Amino acid sequence: MTAYFVTATGADIGKTFVTAGLIRHLRGGGAVVDALKPVVSGYHSSTVETSDPAVLLKALGKPVSAEAIERMAPWRFRAPLSPDLAAAREQRAIKFDELVAFSRRAIEAASGMLFIEGVGGIMVPLDEGRTVLDWMAALRIPLLLVVGGYLGTISHTLTAIDVLTLHGLSTAAIVVCESERNPVELDDTVASIERFSNGAPVIGLPRLPAGIRDHAAFARIAALL
Repeated sequence: MTAYFVTATGADIGKTFVTAGLIRHLRGGGAVVDALKPVVSGYHSSTVETSDPAVLLKALGKPVSAEAIERMAPWRFRAPLSPDLAAAREQRAIKFDELVAFSRRAIEAASGMLFIEGVGGIMVPLDEGRTVLDWMAALRIPLLLVVGGYLGTISHTLTAIDVLTLHGLSTAAIVVCESERNPVELDDTVASIERFSNGAPVIGLPRLPAGIRDHAAFARIAALL
């Protein structure tokens, strides 16, 4: 069994796209794979089929049902805000110890490769005192860091690398998802980040034509796991 935590420098950068692509690639090679997305903000029953948990369930070849969503993502909130604020809107709260215990049980029960996808970026608050970083530090499993290809991503990425290193967390790979508006060449961004990545491999993921989900770069990422 191998487990990885998929995190990012911010929201809407490509965590779910990368996780789903890796799941399809690994399953295509016969691997046993599972995934969790324990915390979800911006979740609404009217858009279940396009939600992040649904995308992961489809990549896993599983039906999208209320029961499957509940197992994969037990902490779901309607407001598209940081989890602490989204939970407060509903007079709820994420109990950090329960979140960590839920994740650990999944890691222990996994029979193949398990991806645990985080929420937002590495410093997004989960409650009044803990962030996604604290969640990752509690689990101590290797990370996949997904970053954007926009102008400014180098600074954001190097800041994230520094924080992760200071907390003794291991990054298996950094995936640079090419942004829609990308004034900097993807290869240049990858090369710049790689100079400061503390040995973590950096892989560029170019944008694909509409309707195409899979990418040759997923094979390169999977080879590092």
